Amino acid sequence: MDLERALNAFHSMRVKQITPPLAQMPVVEENSAIIDVMKILRTRHHVWVVNNKEDMKLVGVIRYLDVIDILLPPRRARLGTISSLFKSIMGGAEKARDVMERNVLTIEEDATVLEALEKMKKYRVGILALVDCEGRLKGEISLRLLITEFLRLIRMGGEEWRQQHGSSLQSD
Repeated sequence: MDLERALNAFHSMRVKQITPPLAQMPVVEENSAIIDVMKILRTRHHVWVVNNKEDMKLVGVIRYLDVIDILLPPRRARLGTISSLFKSIMGGAEKARDVMERNVLTIEEDATVLEALEKMKKYRVGILALVDCEGRLKGEISLRLLITEFLRLIRMGGEEWRQQHGSSLQSD
């Protein structure tokens, strides 16, 4: 398989084909305690926040670096700025909904890898939430997953591809 064919096949794949099962994803309900969120963030870079585990409607995301605001004492808000005041435990934050970012970058579950890559580039992010037409969380697609899938495609291309194109793209 030549590089161009591999890339074309890769770009046309549906993101839902390569997303991990929902059970493996970091997900909490919006009324989950901040302590439970922090336990997940010890080993993950983000946690998706849903209204509840039955509906799975995506309502926010909490990123690893958001923990800084959670742990810092509250700072006085300046007029016209969004304050981290209420994201602090000392400022009264108790639940995931109190500290989550509500503007989540999403992509439809039927989108292609190319569409995901373009959105990641445009917004300079490494992960997107996969949602259905009703906004329910269906998965996630990360740059790490995309790299893994691309390397898998190249490996499937066989030894002749690697011999033709040098060793720089060989699989791990």
